[in-house]
Amino acid sequence: MWLDNCNRWQRTSLKSFISLFLVVVSLTSALALLAVGIAGCSPGNSGSASGRKELTLVSYAVTRAAYKNIIPLFAKHWREKTGQTVTFGQSYGSSGSQTRAVINGLEADIVALALSADTLQIQDAGLIKPGWEKKTPNGDGIVHRSVGVIVTREGNPKNIQSWDDLARDDVKVITANPKTSGGARWNYMALWGKVTETGGTEEQAKDFVTKVYGNVPVLPRDAREATDAFFVQKQGDALINYENEVILAKQQGQDLPYVVPDINISIDSPIAIVDSYVDKQGHREVAEAFVQFLFTPEAQREFAKVGFRSVIPEVVAEFSDTYPQISTLFTIEDFGGWNQVSPKFFADGAIFDDIQTNIARR
Repeated sequence: MWLDNCNRWQRTSLKSFISLFLVVVSLTSALALLAVGIAGCSPGNSGSASGRKELTLVSYAVTRAAYKNIIPLFAKHWREKTGQTVTFGQSYGSSGSQTRAVINGLEADIVALALSADTLQIQDAGLIKPGWEKKTPNGDGIVHRSVGVIVTREGNPKNIQSWDDLARDDVKVITANPKTSGGARWNYMALWGKVTETGGTEEQAKDFVTKVYGNVPVLPRDAREATDAFFVQKQGDALINYENEVILAKQQGQDLPYVVPDINISIDSPIAIVDSYVDKQGHREVAEAFVQFLFTPEAQREFAKVGFRSVIPEVVAEFSDTYPQISTLFTIEDFGGWNQVSPKFFADGAIFDDIQTNIARR
């Protein structure tokens, strides 16, 4: 009796288990099909079930003000074009440290650095393919520009009007060390080009630059430390800086007195896709679209609003009152490009080291 009841219970339990199992399998299959159907119907879906992409932009500090406005514009443009949502992870810091971070594994889709020399380091590390410059609409990879300026003390008591005045015996100059600061290399090349690009020889340029750096009481490691030395520690009579930085400072409530020398260097900042990382993440299509968008009038106006000179004539003309024309404007390419400039001037034992040795002997 007990055995019959037990067998009957086992048969009943087995039937119940099998029925329950079949229900679960059917329900699971239905849910899976439903999920596939929903994913397939998602607008703008291209390999992402949620129809979303997140790009990583790595740039240098002062560009944050521009990208804060540009990124929402692009996100709107991309959503209208594809139905897809794109968001951005963003990292800002000194150009040199950002370069090292990307080489050491920060998986940036796009790098917008202070100078092409930094982008070339990432290329040399095998992360960016050669020829990245030619993939932008203007064919040179430069997304915005600036020029060098001389910030003076209030009222300009030393009457500093040009680079020549920085070589005077009564003027103390603050600038960062070009051995440790990529941005400071623009300062150095502006001084060197002031001579060679107006008919002078390299020997005359070396003599002039030696006089200027002989007036430099300290050589801070980077532009931020140089700014602190001038404004916080009150060192020097003049600070070599960049036009975009003083314009942005004015917008933030600091109206700095400054001079824009009429002989100047075009401080060209590049944009590039980091091929290895962008392909690993599957972001090439949207990353390329973002780079292209940066060269539209809509995006270029945002750069111009926060202190950068545009790279397209239409926007240059719109902001002509903000950015004075430079009578003699040269570029790093006039010196052979960063591949030649860096070893010639800033490698160990190169021209800058020789200048510092001569200064120390005086």
